[in-house]
Amino acid sequence: MSTGHAHGKSMPRKLAFATIPLSLLVLAIKLAAWHLTGSVALLSDALESIVNVVASIAAFIAIVYASKPADHDHQFGHHKAEYISAVVEGVAIVVAALLIFREAAAEMLHPTMPDDIYLGLGVNVVASLINGVWAYVLIRAGRAARSPALVADGKHIRTDVVTSIGVVIGLGLALATGYAIFDPLIALAVAAHILYAGWTLISESVGGLMDTALPPDEAEALRRAIADNAAGSSDVHDLRTRRAGSAAFIDFHLVVSADMTVGEAHDICDRLEGAIKTAIPGSSLAIHVEPEGVKAHGVRVRIE
Repeated sequence: MSTGHAHGKSMPRKLAFATIPLSLLVLAIKLAAWHLTGSVALLSDALESIVNVVASIAAFIAIVYASKPADHDHQFGHHKAEYISAVVEGVAIVVAALLIFREAAAEMLHPTMPDDIYLGLGVNVVASLINGVWAYVLIRAGRAARSPALVADGKHIRTDVVTSIGVVIGLGLALATGYAIFDPLIALAVAAHILYAGWTLISESVGGLMDTALPPDEAEALRRAIADNAAGSSDVHDLRTRRAGSAAFIDFHLVVSADMTVGEAHDICDRLEGAIKTAIPGSSLAIHVEPEGVKAHGVRVRIE
């Protein structure tokens, strides 16, 4: 394994681990803001941060497990563990939204003006700044490493930032107008946003568990790599792909002349494998070589 590849695999693990103490720090800050004010909106923000702590621990465990090499019982690796973590995180977001709905609905019946709003808002803004920077780091690094769990964790934290912005707006309106009802109203709006974000995350993660094909940009890069490096063969067909976290699985049939030697066909396969792995890092290939005259099936690639 190259040093660069090893670093690429360890980076998501280090970031996921660092997220745990950071999420605990943010939770403590938000609980302090709620304790100072008694605001239901700030309580809703703190509730989501509790979910952040649980989700960050789940993401770390999933990334560690997913990085394990293939073994006898998991011969294609453990990559899909990250999708499971992302689904769990999506469910946790939905649970947080429902908890916020419950708290806000109760407060709607008897709204009260929070105490020490300025101090509470100041404390909450500090937590939001920490979350905003870290969410950007996680999403960017997760996409670069093709880590669904890291991206999901980053999106969850980014949702928390949106929650905090909504809370600041709601408390600002309550303070400016003197109407305490803005506090639970903004909490309800925030809960609706979180619910949507959680559902979106679950949908995307389930797609990964269902062996979704490579996205259009990667599919085009794959076809280009095959077309430019299949000289000596006459056809490529039955092309199939699937993405599993940082890994991509690709298989296709390569048609060659019936009188071509095994060595010559092997050289073409080696050339294709090198080009495809450059175009799609982390890919695993299965190439079936067959003689001309066999009926073609599935997706075909025109060889140039």
